[in-house]
Amino acid sequence: MADATTTDGFPDIAGMRYEDAREELIAIVAKLEAGQAPLEDSMQLWRRGEALAAHCSTWLDGAQAEIERATRPAASGTELHADDEIFDEDDS
Repeated sequence: MADATTTDGFPDIAGMRYEDAREELIAIVAKLEAGQAPLEDSMQLWRRGEALAAHCSTWLDGAQAEIERATRPAASGTELHADDEIFDEDDS
């Protein structure tokens, strides 16, 4: 779901599920916050973290768009209302 520019150098990220990308991002943040990695390693972790964050953002944006489409009012004349027959209890 992420575009190629955010995952350049990390081709494996493009196919990751949101949950997997998020978990790896959390682990990277913890490593960076610990401050124990050499500078070169830290920069590589930072770049991968940025790519993971962009990938997660793309997933979330897509989910939000899908929810908005699903909850958008239907075309005029096709909306369902609480008093429509479909909602009537079956007296059988």
